[in-house]
Amino acid sequence: MKVAVAQISCSLGNPDANLIKTRDFSARARDAGAELIVFPEMIDTGYSMPVIQTHAAPWTSGFVPGLQEIARELSIAIVSGVSERDGALIYNSQIFVDQQGNIIAKYRKTHLYAVAPVEEQKCFAHGDAFTDFAIGGLRFGFSICYDLRFPEVYRKLVADQNVGAFIVSSAWPFPRLEHFRILSVARAIENQSYVIASNRVGKDDDLWFCGSSAIIDPRGIVIAAASADREELIQADLSEELVLSVRRRVESFAHRRKNLYK
Repeated sequence: MKVAVAQISCSLGNPDANLIKTRDFSARARDAGAELIVFPEMIDTGYSMPVIQTHAAPWTSGFVPGLQEIARELSIAIVSGVSERDGALIYNSQIFVDQQGNIIAKYRKTHLYAVAPVEEQKCFAHGDAFTDFAIGGLRFGFSICYDLRFPEVYRKLVADQNVGAFIVSSAWPFPRLEHFRILSVARAIENQSYVIASNRVGKDDDLWFCGSSAIIDPRGIVIAAASADREELIQADLSEELVLSVRRRVESFAHRRKNLYK
């Protein structure tokens, strides 16, 4: 299946403008033959804790129904990072909308970036479960930005659910650009899985984002890559057979000493 990754900037606190951009990139991906498009973290509100606290909305109105309409109209599946207001709580979430516009799965970020000046824990509640879904013959696992630093997330999704591709929606900043690149490749190599990483560009408040979105295959080879500072659409074909072939060649999961990891 062909997957597209949208590397975009966002209009801070303007979900309507961000939805228009989302539709434009989704249409471009559909025209290129993609079945699924992946967007960065928190694209409805932009990535600013005070703005998110003001503009985060339940998924029954606003941005998410707009995503559903785009998916339905263009017949393309969408994964996106979005805010999620649930009663008194706000979550940093990902959503998977299928080609018919149905919400199939969601993930609430489990590892919050509790470092000044961002301090996500002052805005978001922690998620408490991992999420995966199947499309196009592959099983995909969700993750968001800071999750990349926690390899346990990815190994558990492979070990428990046989995930063969990971989606990362991110708002990763420039000072740690090389961390983003290296960790993305590492997660692909150690799990013999695709990594589809969609990162922001542009600036929210004083935070500049480092782009460098990428699609990495199960061998750790970068098969599509974006710049560090421009809006772009990248795409690549994914193959379940490649995942199986890499895992047959080096059966590292069978060699794990699970009794030592408790």
